[in-house]
Amino acid sequence: MNETVKIFFGLIGGLALFLYGMNSMSDALQKTAGERMKKILSFLTKNPIMGALAGALVTAVLQSSSATTVMAIGFVSAGLMSLPQAISVIFGANIGTTMTAQLLAFKLSNYIYPIIFIGFMLNFVGKTEKLKNIGMVIFSFGLLFEGIEIMGHVMKPLAGSGFFVDLMAQVASTPVLGVLLGAGMTLVVQSSSATIAVLQNFATQPAADGVSSVIGLTGAIPILLGDNIGTTITAILASIGQTKNAQRTAIAHSIFNISGSVVCLCIIPWFAQFVQYISPTGREIDIISRQIANAHTTFNIVCTLVWLPFIPIMVKIVKAIIRGEDKNLKPAYETKFLDNKMLDKPVAAMYLISQEMERLVGFADKTLCQLKFILDSNRSVENYEKFKENLAITDQLQAKITDYITKLLSSGNLTEQQSEETASLLFVTNNIQRIAERCKDIDATCSNIVAQNNVLSPTANQEMIKCISITQSLLERSIEAIKTGKNDIAGDIFKDKDKMRRSERKCNKAHLKRVKLGECNASMTPHFSDILYNLSRIADNCISIAEEAADSVCFVELGKNAKKLGFAEGVGK
Repeated sequence: MNETVKIFFGLIGGLALFLYGMNSMSDALQKTAGERMKKILSFLTKNPIMGALAGALVTAVLQSSSATTVMAIGFVSAGLMSLPQAISVIFGANIGTTMTAQLLAFKLSNYIYPIIFIGFMLNFVGKTEKLKNIGMVIFSFGLLFEGIEIMGHVMKPLAGSGFFVDLMAQVASTPVLGVLLGAGMTLVVQSSSATIAVLQNFATQPAADGVSSVIGLTGAIPILLGDNIGTTITAILASIGQTKNAQRTAIAHSIFNISGSVVCLCIIPWFAQFVQYISPTGREIDIISRQIANAHTTFNIVCTLVWLPFIPIMVKIVKAIIRGEDKNLKPAYETKFLDNKMLDKPVAAMYLISQEMERLVGFADKTLCQLKFILDSNRSVENYEKFKENLAITDQLQAKITDYITKLLSSGNLTEQQSEETASLLFVTNNIQRIAERCKDIDATCSNIVAQNNVLSPTANQEMIKCISITQSLLERSIEAIKTGKNDIAGDIFKDKDKMRRSERKCNKAHLKRVKLGECNASMTPHFSDILYNLSRIADNCISIAEEAADSVCFVELGKNAKKLGFAEGVGK
């Protein structure tokens, strides 16, 4: 095989192995540390420093700044995160992504195969899902370094190539070329970590003297800066079709990286001297990988520290670039929070589901409340239309939420615990839908009463309204139990179910007594009983929701998360 072809295949093969290892490790880390990620995200407050810290930590866990950026854009698009919050998180994500370069700087060539073997065995023989995921993290980590090792091996001939030596000399003497090269590489592979990995590996190749790097730190820094610029394309792509604030978040990410790169480009010699000062000493080819990693980390930390106090100014800049405000063109039956881009990020997706479910519950609660107007024989057309509208919205929202949950469950990204929690979300959603169906049945019964030119007596009407109030209270408190996870609320709901049953029996007896006394038409008995039966079934659905709150930790965590994250501000307004 031709030497050039061997080098080409070696590079793309090593890169493919690196990217596969990186993605597999990211997925396994999410599954292993999913619950810890919730705690990390809980740091997110209106404080920009804490927001940046949250972004850095989440990115370090996910091993992907792109994932964090997409999450931030998705949250700000849904109105769950303010623009300043999102900007601070993205600033921190730039710091978190440098962790990969720091890991790659370690010389692990002698330990790659033991690492791969240990990871494989843990994943293969592990009895628990957690142990299997830990094994996959270790296995993927080994594959990542094996990809690096392959690329390093095939790059050795390039170091002696006159063409590449001249090219690197041009990059070192003309930094702009390095910036363009770095940006182009990142745009192609869509991974800043991969670009840095290739750069670190190539930089370790010796020059003609066998001691110095073929490119040197001053030649590597422009490529590194280009890598930071190239990674902004992910945020821009993620913001397409999103809200104006989501687009502003992506623009802020671009301004952050471009402005920092331009300034650093002007002070490369001094920046390189500082990096060399804080890095280990020794032969350049032995320490260049660490120097590049330190340059990457230093650049992003300094840029973040410089920009953090000026986030309000950044907000003004991006609002001047993206003018105007979003028009609320979405009909009520369209989902507000669900985002398909989050399906591979279970923690974020489950949180968005919980927020959408709060909207669903709101419409179901309105529908139940409006039953009081439906029972009135003199019901207004306006009230009846509102009832039908809320009923239709509840149906459509539930269908869309169910579809999203199904996609999440079939994504293959969930741990066993997350699968159970997501199934609980689906169970609650289905019970809300059944409540809506019972409301439909009651509406149909009331329509039959009107069609027969009959009416409920004022006393019967008041009894029905009392039962509706009880079921409405049951629904509201069952949802409160889901949100807060307070078992005492669930316990009180169980007691009130007995209260509902007693009311049902009392109402039936009272109706029969009125029929006997001639105060009510006997033909109304089936209709009266049917309405009471459906109200009793609604109460059962509320009890099922409360039982889920008592049995599942999912809703406890989601409720706490919503408050800690500060995302809920402005929701539903």
